[in-house]
Amino acid sequence: MWSFIQNQVLGMKWLNSLIGKLVSASGLDITDKLGGTIHFFIYDVVKIVALLCALIFIISYIQSFFPPERTKKILGRFHGLGANTLAALLGTVTPFCSCSSIPLFIGFTGAGLPLGVTFSFLISSPMVDLGSLVLLMSIFGARVAVVYVVLGLVIAVAGGTLIEKLHLDNQVEEFIRNARHIDIPQAELTVRDRLLYSAEQVQGTLKKVFPYILIGVGVGAFIHNWIPEDLIVRFLGNGNPFGVIIATIAGIPMYADIFGCIPIAEALLAKGAKLGVVLSFMMAVTTLSLPSMIMLRKAVKPKLLGVFAAICTAGIILVGYLFNAIQYLLI
Repeated sequence: MWSFIQNQVLGMKWLNSLIGKLVSASGLDITDKLGGTIHFFIYDVVKIVALLCALIFIISYIQSFFPPERTKKILGRFHGLGANTLAALLGTVTPFCSCSSIPLFIGFTGAGLPLGVTFSFLISSPMVDLGSLVLLMSIFGARVAVVYVVLGLVIAVAGGTLIEKLHLDNQVEEFIRNARHIDIPQAELTVRDRLLYSAEQVQGTLKKVFPYILIGVGVGAFIHNWIPEDLIVRFLGNGNPFGVIIATIAGIPMYADIFGCIPIAEALLAKGAKLGVVLSFMMAVTTLSLPSMIMLRKAVKPKLLGVFAAICTAGIILVGYLFNAIQYLLI
């Protein structure tokens, strides 16, 4: 049963076969570069969009029970490591990219929540949302997905805890620290309201991320069919001990979410890149992209921004080397 779910429901192998037959019927050979590129592109776009719509609807329905006001109240009841852990877990049912998470981070910080707690949320939200769990399962299998999410949560909790211990509250911009917070009673939503909200989130998120899906799948298709395997192996395989560091640095200038990263990661792994290298690239893109760093700089001072970037970078690199070491156990 699990094999069926993994291959046919999440992996959509039936869709891969169907699209392969349709591309072949059009006169193209899916075993050559051009036909293989078209096959990869159509299959991955359709699969990712289908999973995206289903995931956003389900996650948005769950998220409707945790509006910002309620989330603040929940987090305010906890302290220490428990608060950081809860913040990281709540980050899994919030927006898919770091740029969407930053306004929530600013609101939580302005409301007086501990800085470490808000940073645990900020790290986990783009890195280990529920969408990443399901999508990683569809490509890499359940073991890789679960370990990825667990280690991502560890980075979020450890990073938030360390920032709290460094007492960097004075590194938050004045307009946030001095913001006046007014509690507004949250109206209870009906089931119909939650369903409408979820449908609106599907439409809005798909409209926002679809261009990045096309770009990501296009890059993945190019890597999968046109880049020589020995070139990928040379820079990102066993032969290069610095592959994880290269992948992490390469991911920082990019801006995408988990849905745009997945096809690139899939193609790199198929070409011989190490698992840790691929996952480090994904983590760097989703957590440390330059647009999100620029947005975060509006809320925090350079010292705190540098500490945040350093903690995330170190955690991502460590996770990458760990995945490289245990790849034989996971795939």
